[in-house]
Amino acid sequence: MARKASDTRRNVRVAKKFMYVRLLFVFAMVLLAFIVLMVRIVYLGGDKGDAYEKKVLAQQSYVSNVVQYKRGDITDRNGNKLATSIKVYNLIIDPKLILSDQTFLEPTLEAISKAFGIPDKRIKKILKKNPSSQYYVMKKFKHLGADSVEKFENLQKKDEKHIKGVWFEEEYVRNYPYSTVACDVTGFCTSNEEGAWGIEREYNSALTGSYGRKYGYFDSGLNLVQTVKPAVNGNTVVSTIDVNVQGILEQHMEKFEKETGSENIGCIIMNPNNGEIYAMASYPFYDLNNPRDLSDFYSESKLEKMSEEKKLEKLNALWRNYCISDSYEPGSTLKPLTVAAALDEGVTSDGRYYRCDGGQQVADRYIKCVAHARGGHGYTSICQALKWSCNDVLMALGKGLGKTKFLSYINNFGLGGKTGIDLPGEATGAVFTENTMGPVQLATSSFGQSQTVTMVQMAAAFSAVVNGGVYYQPHVVKEINTEAGAVVSSNDNMLVRRVITEETSKTLRNYLYKTVSDEDGTASPARVKGYDIGGKTGTAEKQPRGEGNYLVSFIGCTPADNPEVVIYVIIDEPYVEDQAHSTYATEFASDVMEDVLPFLGLYPGKSAKKPKKNKALTIKLPSTKDGRLLEAPKGGFANKDYGVAGQ
Repeated sequence: MARKASDTRRNVRVAKKFMYVRLLFVFAMVLLAFIVLMVRIVYLGGDKGDAYEKKVLAQQSYVSNVVQYKRGDITDRNGNKLATSIKVYNLIIDPKLILSDQTFLEPTLEAISKAFGIPDKRIKKILKKNPSSQYYVMKKFKHLGADSVEKFENLQKKDEKHIKGVWFEEEYVRNYPYSTVACDVTGFCTSNEEGAWGIEREYNSALTGSYGRKYGYFDSGLNLVQTVKPAVNGNTVVSTIDVNVQGILEQHMEKFEKETGSENIGCIIMNPNNGEIYAMASYPFYDLNNPRDLSDFYSESKLEKMSEEKKLEKLNALWRNYCISDSYEPGSTLKPLTVAAALDEGVTSDGRYYRCDGGQQVADRYIKCVAHARGGHGYTSICQALKWSCNDVLMALGKGLGKTKFLSYINNFGLGGKTGIDLPGEATGAVFTENTMGPVQLATSSFGQSQTVTMVQMAAAFSAVVNGGVYYQPHVVKEINTEAGAVVSSNDNMLVRRVITEETSKTLRNYLYKTVSDEDGTASPARVKGYDIGGKTGTAEKQPRGEGNYLVSFIGCTPADNPEVVIYVIIDEPYVEDQAHSTYATEFASDVMEDVLPFLGLYPGKSAKKPKKNKALTIKLPSTKDGRLLEAPKGGFANKDYGVAGQ
């Protein structure tokens, strides 16, 4: 038993000894493997670190910024670009990639220096401060042209293996080729290309495209392999504006302001048969490429003293479109509407006479006629009432209509409400209701005082008077097209309602023609040699009465018997001693029509013709400080007086 126990103890000792040896062997093997692994890591990190870094980079996904879409163009009716977006490039460097291989540094710095003139020291300083950045924008080298980019890319092609870490981010910058022309209509964009005014704002959703995106990765040679989801560009907005007509109108306005001056001046030229507006302008004009620049209007010292709130107030006043945003008492240009309503309702008839003795007693006051000083106009026909602008006869017509019918026509002519013109900032004016209109208000409203309107309301209403009696919604956009030219939407049917009969409209056209053509007509200065013009003047005394402040105007059409063009001119408080003369407006309208009618296919002594296909022109823009000529891509007919280059 003792020997057996002794053998057992010996066997246990042997087993333990064997186990210790085996554990020691395993430990030695693990230690050896660890040493080998450490040696391998050191080897890989030293001799092949660059290669493995490239493999790691190649396995990393790379996503660039979104792909910018191109905002749609705004063109005039003939395809001339009023607003467009120009592609530019921002210089981007990738410091981490440039520093990832010593063979990249010098060739890349040299290429940057040659292409853009950036000193090596400056780039090295950026690399040192931003060694881990993969996206660094060279702020002073934003909005580069294609030529600069092409120069660098040509250098890169010659040494693709070593010129790394430089790329270009595409961007679009909004540009207005005609600078100030049609600024009230076109509008402008904010810094992020959101429409801020005019067509830019009203049609912002149509002009805005959708962003694309680039997805990519680096291959083993550190070349960027990309997959691009392209952006969708915005649609093209085709306006009804004719840039030739608009440019010439603005030159006339600037000339008037320099020679005479006024508080405000506005003009609308439109087609009475469909509501399309060929030109719309108010003064002063501003540069759409720099709409927040007030230096042309205020001295440097004045600008320094202005608070930011005051500057914003001045800018809003500058951007304001007088033709749609301001209301006023129209004066006698409203009389054709009253006469048309009275004829349509049978309150009066062609050839009927009234006695004007210089005024009327209405309720508690005596309201004078324009001929009060000479005892009135005497016996006056309806036609003569318009020719001579007789308030007395118009008050009689208003009384005959009564306030219910009178206000019904006023509303049907679109006064007192928005016309729906496709521009932001439209005002409504203020007209009476049956509850607020008494005998005095009816009398004064009949000849254009006491109620307020906007220019676009009056232009649209007068168009209905002369076009056969139908009201069209005024508009400044003709259609919206895709970039490829397919029509998305069209404003080709803007008929709203019939207001007066064709017979009444025909009678009014005859009256308005005589108001201009006859020597004793108040609108005779609006005549244009070779054209039949019809129209009506207005001389409205402003509130408060008795201070000598007047708004003078002219509204007219041509050809008088079959109107193709309507023009409406407002001159608010001309800078003259005696303001109460509509001659300022009629002569202005005559000068403008003489120059713009050929551009609209109307020629002296001939009926309306379709305009020829416009060719290249150059318009001398009134706002350019050096008087330089800016060239448009397309255009119209030759007119040496306005710097228009030949047909």
